[in-house]
Amino acid sequence: MKQNSTFSLNDRLRSFTFAFRGLKFMLQSQHNAWIHLLATIAACSLGLLFRVTASEWCLLVLAIGSVWTSEAFNTAIECLTDLLSPEFHPLAGRAKDVAAAAVLISAIGALVIGLLIFVPHLLSAM
Repeated sequence: MKQNSTFSLNDRLRSFTFAFRGLKFMLQSQHNAWIHLLATIAACSLGLLFRVTASEWCLLVLAIGSVWTSEAFNTAIECLTDLLSPEFHPLAGRAKDVAAAAVLISAIGALVIGLLIFVPHLLSAM
């Protein structure tokens, strides 16, 4: 790998191109990413509707970011596992299962944060 010691704006901009290409691949290939997208839209919409505090927004952003990050890592691990083990192997399956568990854990955490933030707002609106 070539190591460039000078800063290059073009290289930095190109790295964003790679990142957006990865995001596009994830959205096109992972059905759960669409669920995360809908949950993100719902959480942001509810946040705007209920005018949540800055602290609540911080928690929501961290929760949403956690889910998207874990989904991205899960997708990368799935791709690498498929490349390195095209035939079924129990350890390859285990790696995919553990990566999927990371997404589940972050999604459950995000759900709990969402409930802690939005349930009181919903109850006070009734």
